[in-house]
Amino acid sequence: YATSNRRHLMPRDMIENERSTAINPSEATEEKVSLSDRFGLWLGFHPCDQAEYLRMIRGYCDHFGIAIDDDRLRAEAIEWRQTRGAMSGRVAWQFVQDLAGREGVRIAV
Repeated sequence: YATSNRRHLMPRDMIENERSTAINPSEATEEKVSLSDRFGLWLGFHPCDQAEYLRMIRGYCDHFGIAIDDDRLRAEAIEWRQTRGAMSGRVAWQFVQDLAGREGVRIAV
């Protein structure tokens, strides 16, 4: 098994088990920061409170023209986050994408 981040071949279970001894241990650390090193990119999916989560979703709906009653939107958004176990911008965006699909609204991103 090989990845673009690893210069040596090794069994998949050796790569996935962080407690195992890698052929070159420093490569395990290098792989973990490869996105940052390659692109200077850091993505943070920070938690938010329920009011902010619902405001994000309403903002997306308004922006993309998804017409939905506030009570229904609130109920579905809360149910969505409960099944996902978190409230964040990422979870809000995933909910809006799903909602748009169910409502037949095409989102141009």
